[in-house]
Amino acid sequence: METKFQGVFTALVTPFTATGALDVGALKRLIEFQIESGVTGLVPCGTTGESPTLSHAEHDRVIELTVQFADGRVPVIAGTGSNATSEAIQLSQHAEQAGADAVLLVSQYYNKPTQKGLYEHFRAIADSVSIPCIVYNIKGRTAVNIETETLVRLMNDCSNIVAVKEASGSIEQMKSVISSRHEKFLVLSGDDNMTVDLIEAGGDGVISVAANLVPGYMVRMVQSALNGDIKKARELEAELMPLFKACFVETNPIPIKTAMSMYGMCEEIFRLPMCTFEKEEHYQVVKDAVAHLEIPSRG
Repeated sequence: METKFQGVFTALVTPFTATGALDVGALKRLIEFQIESGVTGLVPCGTTGESPTLSHAEHDRVIELTVQFADGRVPVIAGTGSNATSEAIQLSQHAEQAGADAVLLVSQYYNKPTQKGLYEHFRAIADSVSIPCIVYNIKGRTAVNIETETLVRLMNDCSNIVAVKEASGSIEQMKSVISSRHEKFLVLSGDDNMTVDLIEAGGDGVISVAANLVPGYMVRMVQSALNGDIKKARELEAELMPLFKACFVETNPIPIKTAMSMYGMCEEIFRLPMCTFEKEEHYQVVKDAVAHLEIPSRG
């Protein structure tokens, strides 16, 4: 429970082979690249990791492999959320047994629960494990917003709910959470392009999509902001903004995984209903967004 979730945590893609199987070698190389680049931690099996299309066995395996490959060098925050509370509990308990340092719990998607339902869902999961839990608020994917009042109840009632990944898209909501939290509760951005704004407002870092491709840049940007050098952070943010925008030119993780394939980091293989770019011109958008960045080829 002493782990400090502050800095850059990479929302890892899940690499697949040309036949659609889990690409264990590519996952190991990606994790080494992330750790070498100085990220604070790793987040397997989130949205960026195409978790909705992984079988339960694959989901468990990706978490086990990430823990194995990280080998204690950085914390692993396992994505174990589900719209079924019982399933989220099962996934979270497995992650704890596999050695994950924390779990990331997305709010229930499709169900559209009430705030009472959200509270009871997250509390039930937190009560089922002893490792830290991070609540993930992303209304654009789930159709429900975790209101600040609900989050405050959770942080006060559950000692192992230690942070929130805020991807509501509202800096005002982020500021509301920051002003309402107790001193040990952390607020992480779920949007790369809002990270500096969040840290300037008192937040603690980011769970990043772009860090899959440019972890070193993200580390420098976030550390500059955390150290109070907002000017430097803004300069790096400006360099990265074309990539931040390109990452959502189509549904995440299509753009970031495509960009990674251009540098030999993984294959441009997705699980349906995720697929390659719908619009051919988006390949050029991604190329243009990273042309000025120094990205080592990992092929």
